[in-house]
Amino acid sequence: MSLRSPRRTAARTATAALLAALAAACAGLPAPGRPVPGPSPVPAEGPGAAARPFTLVATGDVLPHDSIIRQGGIDAHGDGYDFRPMLAAVRPVVSGADLAICHMETVYGEVGGPFAGYPSFTSPPQIAAALAATGYDSCSTASNHTLDDGAEGIRRTLGHLDEAGVRHAGSARTAREAATPTLLDAGGTRVAHLAYTYGTNDIPLPEGRPWAVNLIGEDQITGDARAARAAGAAIVVVSLHWGTEWQTAPDAQQLTLGRALTASASGGRPDIDLILGTHAHVPQAYEKVNGTWIVYGMGDQIAGRMVDHSGAADPRGNEGSIGRFTFTPPARPGGRWRITRAEYLPQWFDTGGNRVVDLNAAVEAGDTGLTVVRDRISAAVLSRGAAADGLRMGR
Repeated sequence: MSLRSPRRTAARTATAALLAALAAACAGLPAPGRPVPGPSPVPAEGPGAAARPFTLVATGDVLPHDSIIRQGGIDAHGDGYDFRPMLAAVRPVVSGADLAICHMETVYGEVGGPFAGYPSFTSPPQIAAALAATGYDSCSTASNHTLDDGAEGIRRTLGHLDEAGVRHAGSARTAREAATPTLLDAGGTRVAHLAYTYGTNDIPLPEGRPWAVNLIGEDQITGDARAARAAGAAIVVVSLHWGTEWQTAPDAQQLTLGRALTASASGGRPDIDLILGTHAHVPQAYEKVNGTWIVYGMGDQIAGRMVDHSGAADPRGNEGSIGRFTFTPPARPGGRWRITRAEYLPQWFDTGGNRVVDLNAAVEAGDTGLTVVRDRISAAVLSRGAAADGLRMGR
């Protein structure tokens, strides 16, 4: 399987051209609280393509602790860092989707380092190349660690993602970048990717840069979603860095905000079509709320050996799920794209070999000892009744 199909490369090129055109046509979009450049509304279909069903895949936190950084050096055989082997097991699922979204929780340091893990992260920028090689199209970059290295950390991170060909949402280098929605092409239509975080570990926003990181606020999110629609998006996907660490059940903010965001509508259709959650370090539930799927938390994708707030090792910190959703075009122009198939795929990070493991494949290959891990992930994912709304374990 090709790591980057011509179709997906063309889609990225087309999206880049669209954003350049939008920037040139700026006048003022109606998103509250920030200076939004405003293109005239454009059709919500991709260039020259009839609308067709497509799959969207999303994964959890990429959080490189010191052990991950060391392994990246080992896998590069003395020539910098290589994180592709860590992600090799999920590459078929990620690259096989029409649209793939990750969460880059940390910021990148200088090319030659120094790099650091917890508590203040600066990660090797070679991670961006690994994400691209795995098949990711866009990454959310709003997290409680986005300001770990100030505005320069944001600049380096987004610059390296740009060089790798991976789009991003949630942090920005300029006010114009912050105000321009990230638009992606899939299924012959345009998909907006928006991202927000609950906070930045009490690190203040850089002076004069209130737009550097998107912070969670109901009015801000719904306003940005409507602005993305005005910019041409037929589908709006929102990544939220939220929840309580080490808590499997979604907390009060997640439940309250999730209900409010999925209830928000304008022009006869919901403002948001899918919510993807990160931050808790453990798998959390999927739930259909007001007709819209919410993934409260996908867990960590890459982290290393995880300890909870008491200092005790917690194996759940290396467990996660991949969300896969099939979007189907509306029956008539201007209608809502529907998610007609919702799936989760359990995954596990093996801290012994420092590799992401496809749990279904591992269990089917005879590693029955991992069945208990897969079952624990499934129990969390299905804990709010998602099976009744059609969520299934994928392959």
